[in-house]
Amino acid sequence: MTEEQLIGVPTLMRMAFDGDDMSAIGVALFQRINADTLDANALLDAAWYLILTGNLQQGLAVQEIAIQTRQLYHYPRPPAPASIKLLLVVGPGDLMANSPVEFLMEGQGVALDLLYVTPELGFPTDMPEHDVLMVGVAESDANQALLSYLSEALKDWPKPVLNPPGKIAELSRDAVFAKLSHLPGVMIPATCRVDRSALEHFAERYPIIIRPIDSHAGEGLEKMDNQDALQAYLAQSSEDTFFISPFVDYTSRDGQYRKFRLMLIDGRAYVSHMAISARWMVHYLNSDMLERADYRQEEADCMENFDATFALRHQSALTELSRRLGLDYVGIDCAETQDGQLLIFEVDSNMVVHNMDSAGMFPYKKVQMPKIFRAFSQLLASKKRA
Repeated sequence: MTEEQLIGVPTLMRMAFDGDDMSAIGVALFQRINADTLDANALLDAAWYLILTGNLQQGLAVQEIAIQTRQLYHYPRPPAPASIKLLLVVGPGDLMANSPVEFLMEGQGVALDLLYVTPELGFPTDMPEHDVLMVGVAESDANQALLSYLSEALKDWPKPVLNPPGKIAELSRDAVFAKLSHLPGVMIPATCRVDRSALEHFAERYPIIIRPIDSHAGEGLEKMDNQDALQAYLAQSSEDTFFISPFVDYTSRDGQYRKFRLMLIDGRAYVSHMAISARWMVHYLNSDMLERADYRQEEADCMENFDATFALRHQSALTELSRRLGLDYVGIDCAETQDGQLLIFEVDSNMVVHNMDSAGMFPYKKVQMPKIFRAFSQLLASKKRA
């Protein structure tokens, strides 16, 4: 019996993003698994179905079964013959554990294979044919052992390797601060790891920003204005170690906060989004972009004129930043300080770049996002030629 194709994260996430009823697809996947417990594609899709519907631990358990069943997964091929075969090396985990490169395949002539690797499983003896290998494993404390293993395993790889694992391992918040803190034109708040016992006696200047280690998307992120607020935060948190940094007021002249997501691809910056909000903790989904047509027009203008405005203002800083990071593909969440510096919030290789937003409300993104996808394909093509 021929195994059905992998559905994949982008299709499943689009359904979740659009608020579709996913129950039917969930039932179909588990029917396939009941009929054939070795249906690895169904197992992996079912894992993502569970994760996307709020069942994280169940999803990770099913994902582990899928990976033990089979390490290699083929994404549906593009309609036209693929000009590049990309092997993306990933590890187990949730949506933040790896670079979501699958979203970049839209409209591109790239054949994508996912290879799940752990230090215990290693690489399979029968490796798939590929032109370029990319390390998709993201930086986290949990992934450091895997990144260390990959650094050794990929030393003499016979094909081009994108995003060296040793460089990804240096993307922790404190390591990025150490690497970029003296970069001209860049403001990056001093970031350090602090354990709970030290915070109970914290007497530095407020306000500060605090978040658990390995947290993303604002999870557990809070601004502390005084010691009482910090102690209340610790009382409701179960974590033992946190990142703290001073709060930087980055309000614009109109009193709003503007946050940019940039993707550095082969050393060149592309804007993925610009979110505007009255709140200091800006995430696109909790910003005011849906409610404000004038904000969407500003984002459209930013995307259309990015190379001649934002990118030009920060050209030297972005060029040097890219050189120091040493990565082919990496994302930056940033803003501009009131005195015009590039304010860095986060640097990661696993930032989500997608084309799921409504064409009716965000028509300009249907122009901008393919630019990023094409830039990524051009990066692959240049590596293949090399």
